[in-house]
Amino acid sequence: MFTPKIPPPDTAPTPGTSLVPPLTGLVHPPACTCHRAPTVPAPVPAAPPVLPAVRFSPGSLLVAAAGGTAVVLVVGTVLVSMLLATAITAASVAVCAVVLRSLLNRPNNR
Repeated sequence: MFTPKIPPPDTAPTPGTSLVPPLTGLVHPPACTCHRAPTVPAPVPAAPPVLPAVRFSPGSLLVAAAGGTAVVLVVGTVLVSMLLATAITAASVAVCAVVLRSLLNRPNNR
């Protein structure tokens, strides 16, 4: 059960072969164009029409609204619970302070 599982020899790659195929057919542009005849610049193509960056369908709007609502509810619940924990802690510290004060002042009144 605790022994390592070694793949069978027929599925393991051999040490001489590579898992990455070699790159073939790559043509690199020359590093310097200073010794060539000047070329005429190509005409600039017309810019495509500007489309809105994000398109929402009615279904995706509904999903986004539901997701936003869920996030707001979860974050609100966490913040309210933290505020409630702080209020409970402050109230208990105040009660302890009042009790300690009454216990420490009681012998002086007798």
